[in-house]
Amino acid sequence: MSLTEPSPNPTAAPDSIAVQLPTPYGVFAAHAFERPSGHVYLALVFGDVDGADDVLVRVHSECLTGDALGSLRCDCGVQLRESLRSIVANGRGALVYATGHEGRGIGLMNKLRAYFEQEHGADTVDANHLLGLPADARDYGDAAHVIRSLGIASVRLMTNNPTKAIGLREYGIDVSEVVPIHTAPHHHNTRYMTTKMERMGHVEPVRRSDGEVPPIDDAATLLGTPAPRPDRPAVVVKLAQSLDGRIATASGDSRWISSEPERAVSHALRAACDGVMVGANTVQRDDPQLTVRAVAGASPTRIVLDSGLRSSLASTVFSDGGSTLVVTTDGGDEARRTALRDAGVAVEVVDADAEGRVDVHAALRRLRELGLQVVLVEGGATLVTSLLAAGVVDRLIVSTAPIVLGSGVDAVGDLAIARVAEAVKLTGVVTARVGDDVVIAGDVTQE
Repeated sequence: MSLTEPSPNPTAAPDSIAVQLPTPYGVFAAHAFERPSGHVYLALVFGDVDGADDVLVRVHSECLTGDALGSLRCDCGVQLRESLRSIVANGRGALVYATGHEGRGIGLMNKLRAYFEQEHGADTVDANHLLGLPADARDYGDAAHVIRSLGIASVRLMTNNPTKAIGLREYGIDVSEVVPIHTAPHHHNTRYMTTKMERMGHVEPVRRSDGEVPPIDDAATLLGTPAPRPDRPAVVVKLAQSLDGRIATASGDSRWISSEPERAVSHALRAACDGVMVGANTVQRDDPQLTVRAVAGASPTRIVLDSGLRSSLASTVFSDGGSTLVVTTDGGDEARRTALRDAGVAVEVVDADAEGRVDVHAALRRLRELGLQVVLVEGGATLVTSLLAAGVVDRLIVSTAPIVLGSGVDAVGDLAIARVAEAVKLTGVVTARVGDDVVIAGDVTQE
């Protein structure tokens, strides 16, 4: 059966209807079930599951904010998309979308009330208790009915929540294996995920590897806990360089200085931040995507500092469907601003510095006003140098590959440092071996 064909329909239950549902991940047979509870459950089936054992199944609890709106307070949307990818990659499986499970069964309004309590210091468990509600009010009877109606004999359940397997087994479902869903944490949901592990027994959603720093877990360690300021986001600079401190050859080639495992770390760092920032030169030279692909995580807002709006409208950051913000100055052509906005790209105009470039203080101030808390900077050298010179870098992460380039592009330009004692220093340093690369990270102190 091809990946673009839906599964053969099993005998439809009297309370259900099945239709074809094409998605970006594959074409599923969508089975809708009306339940006596008043909820309509949706099962997305790929491949032939009727009568099959060990079928890969995800029972996904409804989460409007995460699934539909992309909220970063949880990892629900990421888990949903990762589950659909895994089912198609496996060749068969089913995703059961459990309506009525919003907020672990307390409903959307109460979930938002719980968010209010969390914003005042409570964790996700205590927030529910403060409202007089259980930490988890979900029941899995309807989900079990759907799994049986699809003819599935036993399931390999995709979840990080052991109680979900217990709940299904209580309704007679044979759960042959629990398969964790690996996701990259975001700084907005780190506490939420930690609470689920420590207080609700959830499995840590981290892919472990033998003998090396795991890409997802290490990203959180390398990122640390940068805190936004009232007038700007926290700024984390990430560099990938050669042993002799080059980020590109003399001809401008930079692909790939770092190893594949190290690039996975970079993607996990992106997934942990609100925005990823580069300068216009990087867009013109490298045409980067700046999205999250090597790990399961949400892509941040892509931020391009471009004082003269020189970046081509054909650049990948403007054309691949991600969210992009261009920060420019009055020197940027008005027609170009309009063209970018017409293409769905946000444009913000801020003050220029003495050299006519985007003033980094003004740019960061505007990003903070827009709600960004942590921004990852990936280049180029001009932007990194200007941020260090302005004293606005909070954390520096440098990956060094075991190669020597000789002449090339320096990672950092002139900072007018005359004495070693005046150097930019790192405190709270952590180091990691990632693939063949060595990564060092620490908080920046500048005297």
